Amino acid sequence: MLHIHNGDSAANVAKQTALPGEHFAFREALLTGPTPAEFKSNGWRLVRARHLCEAYGVDLKQALNDLRQQDEKLATFREHEEVVLWFEHDLFCQLHLIYLLDWFGQQHMGETKLSLVCIDKFPGRENFRGLGELTPQEFASLFPVRQPVTSIQSQLATAAWGAYCSPDPTHIEIVLTSDTSALPFLNAALRAHLERFPATTNGLSRIENSALQSIHDGVSKFSELFLRFVNEEPVYGLGDAQFWLALRRLSGAFPPLLEIAGVKDEDLETQLLTPKVVRTATFELSHLGESTLNGESDFVALNGIDLWLGGVHLHGPTGSSLWRWDATTESLRFL
Repeated sequence: MLHIHNGDSAANVAKQTALPGEHFAFREALLTGPTPAEFKSNGWRLVRARHLCEAYGVDLKQALNDLRQQDEKLATFREHEEVVLWFEHDLFCQLHLIYLLDWFGQQHMGETKLSLVCIDKFPGRENFRGLGELTPQEFASLFPVRQPVTSIQSQLATAAWGAYCSPDPTHIEIVLTSDTSALPFLNAALRAHLERFPATTNGLSRIENSALQSIHDGVSKFSELFLRFVNEEPVYGLGDAQFWLALRRLSGAFPPLLEIAGVKDEDLETQLLTPKVVRTATFELSHLGESTLNGESDFVALNGIDLWLGGVHLHGPTGSSLWRWDATTESLRFL
């Protein structure tokens, strides 16, 4: 039996249980960086490895090797009578789930069964965030309630993953108009993804607006900002590294929306989140940050944009037309 977990936190808990089989941590961050459809079969590893290198400081050769080994591990699934996928409700997790369901949907499974555990809450756990916070006993209690992956779930995952990788984000809106109940957390996750597109009001995503609002409210330390964000926006499932990338995009703009204090310039040169930054970094809104939060300025109009959201590459100088999120109509508009 092969258990596939969304990251090391859950895998480490699972290894402390008496569950039969091998535990494998799926390590990626498909929430960030390019996932263009044209590279699904050619150059995918290089595209993803370059992103992991640039965003998280991973050595390029090591990233390529890790992704290769991960693919090789997935390819051993026929050695097992059953593969169990362990995932959660948030966008970070749901993207990995549909990626894997799409991948397994393209394989000849033979005698291997594919099953799924996917939850958004656990009895006695308020503000449940993930499987990694469970005790080994709590974790193991979910194993008997796993369910076989159905063909409807696989087909939905393939449609959703294809839409996420498409250069046309309206393909996601098409998926959202279909019946997504087979994967009950997918709809909310994909809607949250669409709200990552620049808002028609100020050019910022839901994540960025949430961060600016917290700073405006007086939350300045990075650690406290991150804790508030995960409590207010659990649908995203961001780790601190992804949250840091969002803040650095705003602080690194010219002119910046955020000003960072408590950290020496040399500690910020790599753009990477370090333990020291987590401990000491504080943020303050600039005048432009205040006006942007209030909808009086537009971040994209002032800075242009170069950002990947799945298969969509938002890029261009100031004044460029691009896909934006309209909160009044709850839909994308090309403006």
